[in-house]
Amino acid sequence: MGIKIGSAAKVKINSFDDLFGMDESREAQGLSEIREIPLDEIDSFPGHPFQVLVNEDMAQLVESIQQNGVMTPATVRQKEDGRYELISGHRRKLACELAGLLTMRCEVKELSNDDAIIAMVESNLQRSEILPSEKAFAYKMRLEAMSRQGKRTDLTLSPMGTKLRSDSELAEKVGVSRNQIQRYIRLTELIPDLLQLVDDKRMGFRPAVEVSYLTKEEQNWLLDAMERTDCSPTIAQAGKLKEVSKQGGLTENRIFLILQEQEKEKSAFRDKRITELIPKSIPKGQETDYVIKALEFYNKRLEASEGKEGQ
Repeated sequence: MGIKIGSAAKVKINSFDDLFGMDESREAQGLSEIREIPLDEIDSFPGHPFQVLVNEDMAQLVESIQQNGVMTPATVRQKEDGRYELISGHRRKLACELAGLLTMRCEVKELSNDDAIIAMVESNLQRSEILPSEKAFAYKMRLEAMSRQGKRTDLTLSPMGTKLRSDSELAEKVGVSRNQIQRYIRLTELIPDLLQLVDDKRMGFRPAVEVSYLTKEEQNWLLDAMERTDCSPTIAQAGKLKEVSKQGGLTENRIFLILQEQEKEKSAFRDKRITELIPKSIPKGQETDYVIKALEFYNKRLEASEGKEGQ
């Protein structure tokens, strides 16, 4: 799909006043101000954990902005130096740049640093597809911000109590368990190359959580061993790596030997009738885990079906 750069004249800015109201009207209602802000005065959010990709979806967004303008204003806050910090709308900002626009319609909000972090994470967690690495750093940033807010608003609460309360609140908001949130946050301890393997589905999520407890040097050894053996550790192997590391006995050779143990598991699936049913997205070395889970699920469905027939 071609992107016509520089067709800013097609954007109908005036129509947005009907949607959002004039600034004077918004001020009278106690609403945030809507401004047309130059793109070169808007800075990205510091440590923004979400990727902004130039792909087919971006091409469609650029075309939409060329034809209709930015339908939903971005959210920014003004900084002490007079510039603006982008809270929500990083994809829209890039699309405006690609469309040849010089300004972007933004809602200007007054937010503290922690409130800005929470708002930034909330707006981006609405995406349909989010990488494990994006969730990991987003959950960490938001949880830290919520913990700081808790310490300020409840000085009688112990640091551990504040953390637990923040964990529970975040878990409820995003719809996952507290333990799962902590697992995601553990991924931020991975070296970048291993974290990329998780995003690429070449390394399982749970094994990666166990591996995150290894030192950076040990993780680099593991990465080298994975490349040499062309495999990824299973949950059991990752747990073993973690335990040996904790005992101080993990070496390059020990990692290599532990990864080689899974070659015995692979031999169980030489039958093409089995291997062809295993999705390509399953990391190498984790085929056994996948087949076991599939059989467990099948057995549960079979038992449920037989139970209904016996009624």
